[in-house]
Amino acid sequence: MNEIEFLRITAPFKDKVFRLAKRLLISTEKAEDATQEILSKLWIKSENLFKFNSVEAFAMTMTKNYCLDQLKSKRAQNVKINHDNYTDKAPRLDKVVEDGDSLNWVEKIINQLPEQQKMLIQMRDIEQYEFEEIAKILQMNEIAIRVALSRARKTIRENMTKIHSYGIE
Repeated sequence: MNEIEFLRITAPFKDKVFRLAKRLLISTEKAEDATQEILSKLWIKSENLFKFNSVEAFAMTMTKNYCLDQLKSKRAQNVKINHDNYTDKAPRLDKVVEDGDSLNWVEKIINQLPEQQKMLIQMRDIEQYEFEEIAKILQMNEIAIRVALSRARKTIRENMTKIHSYGIE
C-alpha cells in the first residue's frame, strides 16, 4: 500500500482517534503523541489492514488499548492535566461563563466515571458511534453497552442536578 492509499483510508477517522485519546489521556500533547503512535503502527501494518472488517474499529481499539497502557505505565505519573476553556458564541457574558462552568463540571464528572463508562460516553455521545460499532471495538454485548451508558448518563445527570440545585431541595 502506498502513502496516498494509506492517507485516504485513515483520514476519515484520524480526528476520532485523537478525540478518544484526549478523553482518556486528558493532555492534548499526550493525545497527539498517541495519535501519531497509532498512525505509525497502522502504517507498519498497512499491508494487512484489508483483512479487518473495519479499519476504523481496529484503529479505535488500538487507541483504547494504547491509552490504557499509557495510563497504567509509570509515565502516567507525569501526565499534566489541562482543562480547556470552553466558550459559547452567545453574546451575553454571564451566559458564556455559566455554560463554560457547566461544561467544566460535566468534564470533571465524566473523568470521575469508571474507564469503561468514560469510553462509552466518548464513543456514543461525543463521537456518535452506533451501538454495533462500539460493541465491535470494545468487544462487549450491545445490551451491556446500553446499560453501562445509561448508568453513566444517570451519574452525570444526578451530579449536575446537585450542582445546579444550589442546596435547594
